[in-house]
Amino acid sequence: MKSKKIITVFGSSRTRKNTKAYEEAYQLGKLIAEAGFVLCNGGYGGTMTASSRGAREAGGKTIGITTEVFSNKTPNEWIEIRSQTESYAERMMVLTSVADAFIALRGGIGTLTEMTLVWTLDSVGEIHKPIILVGDAWEKTIDSLSKHLLIRDSDKKVLTLVKTPEEALDVLNDLWSDK
Repeated sequence: MKSKKIITVFGSSRTRKNTKAYEEAYQLGKLIAEAGFVLCNGGYGGTMTASSRGAREAGGKTIGITTEVFSNKTPNEWIEIRSQTESYAERMMVLTSVADAFIALRGGIGTLTEMTLVWTLDSVGEIHKPIILVGDAWEKTIDSLSKHLLIRDSDKKVLTLVKTPEEALDVLNDLWSDK
């Protein structure tokens, strides 16, 4: 039996229901499930809840990687398989190692940390997995970082910037259509 590809989704824990960001995360989770992929995320609130809910309501599987560091937070109810880590660093390594691809939605410093970790791991050759950034905020962020830091064009080439969750899934489907 062929195992399903796991898509790790990064995004803000502060995203609230009835916002565009929440609906975008929900739609992304739904599309991931409908494409036959497994959704993985940090397992808590905001975009993690929204994407997990979208995936589960579409009949998909969800994995949440939680950490003892956030013992005051409750994992979201849409997580099917939960794996708890002892530290934030361990959580990051699990989120990174289980994934076949990464999709980052708009978020805060945690999301930025997650995205730049996988970006760096790809740039140094430790991993070679798709990194898809959804929304205008990422394009502006990468442009700004490139203006103020020493980022090579070859580093930027490992990132795929798209506007919508639908475009993100198109990228994955194109990559794996014959695999």
